[in-house]
Order: sequence, then structure tokens, then C-alpha cells
Amino acid sequence: MPTVEIKIRPYSDDDWDAIARIHDAARLDELRGSVGVEAFLTLAQTAEGEGLFDGQLWVAEDDGTVTGFVALDDDEVTWLYVDPQHYRQGVGRALLRHALAAAGPRVEVTVLDGNLAGMGLYLSEGFTITETRTGSLVGNEAFTATGHIMHRDAAVTHAQFNGI
Repeated sequence: MPTVEIKIRPYSDDDWDAIARIHDAARLDELRGSVGVEAFLTLAQTAEGEGLFDGQLWVAEDDGTVTGFVALDDDEVTWLYVDPQHYRQGVGRALLRHALAAAGPRVEVTVLDGNLAGMGLYLSEGFTITETRTGSLVGNEAFTATGHIMHRDAAVTHAQFNGI
């Protein structure tokens, strides 16, 4: 596998087509393992209503190509998607760590039940499930979904990783 150099930078309007393509491809993968692809809506359909631009938004690049994006609103990771062609190459982890560095000491994320890759990433970065809820799928309320609300406390996580 070739070495991937991941650069994280703030989103610019020129990135829209790339993040829309990434979201639409990766969201289908996310829904396949959880609610079902019938619940799919494009980024163009959901970005405004789901607050994509409400907080901070960054993109990952590899050799000038956008490979993923992450959004942080207050202390909640609200969006994190990686181009399926770049899965398992550290892009999601780099984006998450970048967002964590900009967040406060306690960070929240909600992961759909069945999103095993997402769950694995967050657990490996010190998040724990604090609550599980079933209700309308945010952005496409015609569908029911179960989400795991996860939190990461920087002080506790730092101590755990340092063997304290």
C-alpha cells in the first residue's frame, strides 16, 4: 500500500463538489449497515438542514485531492465522511484527531447502530457509549434509526493511554 500524506485544512467553497461526492458514496455504505439505503439523501439535500456549516469544517487532502471531511459544532463531531477509495488509510482518524484538537475537553458524537467502522474508530480514540436512542433518522425523519451517543473526556482518555 502506498504511503498516504494526509493534509487537513479548512473547507473552502471550491471543495463542495468533492465533499458532496464523498458524502454521497460513504453515506450509502453507512446506511447499508444500519437503516438501509432507502433512507439515503444527498449532501445537497441535507447539508443546510443538518447544519453542515454551523461550526468548523475541515477537509483532508492527499496530493491535492480531497479524501474526506469532518465538521465540529461546539464540542460535537457532527459529520465525518471518507471517500470509500481511501477507507482504512488513516484519513478518518486524522480528521477525527484534528477535530478533537480543536474541541473542548468533552466531545460527543452519535454513531448509527450497525456502523461498525465508525464505532471502531471512535472506540479506538477513547470514546465510550453513554446512551443509545431510537427515533427518527435526523435528516430523513420518515425512517427510524438507532444511534449510539458517545463521549470522550480528554483528561480520562489521556490518563488511560498513559497507563495512569
